[in-house]
Amino acid sequence: MAMLEYNEILNKKVILFNEEPYEVLDAHVFRKQQRKPVNQTKLRNLITGKVTEQAFHVSEKVQEADLSTKQVKYMYTNKGEFWFCAENNPADRFAIPEDTIGDAAKFMKINSVVEALVFDERIIGVRIPIKVELVVKEAPPAVKGNTAQGGNKQITLETGAVINAPLFINEGDVVRINTEVGEYVERVDKK
Repeated sequence: MAMLEYNEILNKKVILFNEEPYEVLDAHVFRKQQRKPVNQTKLRNLITGKVTEQAFHVSEKVQEADLSTKQVKYMYTNKGEFWFCAENNPADRFAIPEDTIGDAAKFMKINSVVEALVFDERIIGVRIPIKVELVVKEAPPAVKGNTAQGGNKQITLETGAVINAPLFINEGDVVRINTEVGEYVERVDKK
């Protein structure tokens, strides 16, 4: 585990802060008048999900968190728990609470393989691919009107997620979704 200087604490880094892993959501190094530089950060606790702001000064160092990942297969959801198994061993099953999964739950298909984040011998979250392809289950018909600015409508995906998409998207289409922002990217050609 490496020690990071105050100016090495950058976006997407995972650090140990108060003995818990935090992901850096935002970092900005600046100087106030004649004072020494400060790195103002926004951190998200990977265990509780709480977001906090923290300033790191020139003299401060933090330890990079020792996170490992393992491939797991999503099986089903039952009473607020998401059930997974080891990628190649369906008998090795375990549950992760819904609040640990977070927004990733909206874009996980049954039988899809995701990365489980492991800290201190326990799973603290999952990481899904940045772009996933999902089938459109419900799409209202396009309505004629002012489409000069590119009209949008709400569609429902096979996972139950509801997102905005262009008017030309229909039921049964396969669309690519950016899971980081939860937005439509493009329609995938049917083969």
